Amino acid sequence: MNSVDSLTGFLNRFGCFHTAMRLAAEASGSRQTFAVIWLDLDRFKQINESFGHLVGDEVIENLATRFRPCVLGRAEISRVGGDEFVLLAPGFNREQAFLFAVELASIVQEPLHIGSLTLRPTASIGVAVHEPNEDPLTLLERADHAMFAAKSKGGNSIVCSGDEPIPGRMGVTLAREELAIESTLHEALETGGFCLHYQPIIRSDGKVEAVEALMRCNLNGENISPMRFIPVAEKTGLITRLGELSLMQGAMQARALQDAGFKTKVAINVSRAQLISAEFTHAMHAALVCSNASPELIELELTESLFMDISDTVQQNLKEIIAAGVNLSIDDFGTGYSCLASLKDLPAGKLKLDRAFVTVLPDDRRALSVVNAVTRLGHELGMTIVAEGCENQQQIDVLLEAGVDAIQGFFYAKPMPEAELLNWLKARST
Repeated sequence: MNSVDSLTGFLNRFGCFHTAMRLAAEASGSRQTFAVIWLDLDRFKQINESFGHLVGDEVIENLATRFRPCVLGRAEISRVGGDEFVLLAPGFNREQAFLFAVELASIVQEPLHIGSLTLRPTASIGVAVHEPNEDPLTLLERADHAMFAAKSKGGNSIVCSGDEPIPGRMGVTLAREELAIESTLHEALETGGFCLHYQPIIRSDGKVEAVEALMRCNLNGENISPMRFIPVAEKTGLITRLGELSLMQGAMQARALQDAGFKTKVAINVSRAQLISAEFTHAMHAALVCSNASPELIELELTESLFMDISDTVQQNLKEIIAAGVNLSIDDFGTGYSCLASLKDLPAGKLKLDRAFVTVLPDDRRALSVVNAVTRLGHELGMTIVAEGCENQQQIDVLLEAGVDAIQGFFYAKPMPEAELLNWLKARST
C-alpha cells in the first residue's frame, strides 16, 4: 500500500476524508470555499513518557473540551492521531482560516492544571484552503505538510500551505515530491542504495581525531541529497531504520580501520527517533557484537536538546551507552535549547561547535567571543572541542588560537567512501 492509500484509509476511519469530499462537491457548485486546519500538539510524546499515558489522555480530553465552544457551528473537528486534530471549516477563506488557527493556538496555550501539574502546551498548525477542482486528499496533504513546516520551525507556529520555506514551489508540489522520495527511500533500503561516507576530524597537532559517518543515498545512479531525504525520513519514521544502518555500518568501519592499523574513532549521528526508543540499546549492542569493534572506537553524536530530555527512556539509553564504553559527543552545540550552565551535567566528552559560529570567522568578533567562551568552559569540564564547517586557513588560525582542539571541514577533506578514506589515511601516515 502506498502513502496516499495509507493516508486515505487513516482519514477515512475518522470521517475526515468523506467530509472533505462532501465539502469539495458543494464548493464545486458554488463560489463558497472551505479550509482545512491541521493541529498537532508540540512535545506531546514527552508528556506521555514523563507523566504516563493517563496524563496524556487527560490533556487531550481537556483540550477537546476547550475547543468545543470555539468550533461549534463553525467547523467539524476530528481527532486523527494521538496528538493531532483536523478541522474542516466551510466558508473560510485564507485570512479567515488563519485567524481561526490563531484562536485555536491561543486555546492550546492556556495553562492546563492536571493534579499538581501545570502544563503550558503549544501546537504546530497547518492551514490549507480548497482550490478549484482540487481533490480532497491533495487538500488534506497540503494541510498536513503545512503543519510539519510549522513544526520544523520549532513548533508553536502557524503555516499556510504555499508559505512553506521552499521558494518557487507550492505545497502540493512539494507533498508529491516527498511521496516520491519516500518511495525511493524504501527501494534504497531494499536494494542497498544507502552507504556511509566519512569526513575526517583533524586535531591541532595534525593527527586524525575521528571520522564522522554521514549517510548517502544513491539509487539507479542518482545521488539524492541528505537535505532532501533526511527530512522525509524523519517525517515518515524511516529515520530509525537509517539510524540502525548507520550504527551497523559505522561499527563495521571502525573495526576495518582498526584491522588496517588505524585506531580511529568513528562518529555516528543518532536521531531523536532512535534515542526515545527502548529498542535503541539493542541496536547498539548488536552493532558492537556483529562488528567486534572496540566500544571506545565508537562515538555517538547527539544534538544538545537530546541530552536535556528528561524522559526515562532517553536517560536509560544514555546510561547504557556509557556503560557499554561508547563515547558521547554533543553535536551542533549552540543552536539548541540548553544553556552553558547545563554543560556540567551532560555525560559527553566532546563538544562540536555548530558551523554557524565558524563560517562567519574571522570577521565576526561576536561569534569569536562565543567560541572563546565555550572553548574555555568546555576545557574546564574536561571536554574536547571540535569546530565544524571550516573552509579556509583564516578560520582555522583563529579557532586554534581560541584553543579549539580539532577541526572538521572541507579545508581538510570532504566526506569520502570507505575505500577512499582508507587510501587517504594511508597517504597521510606516510
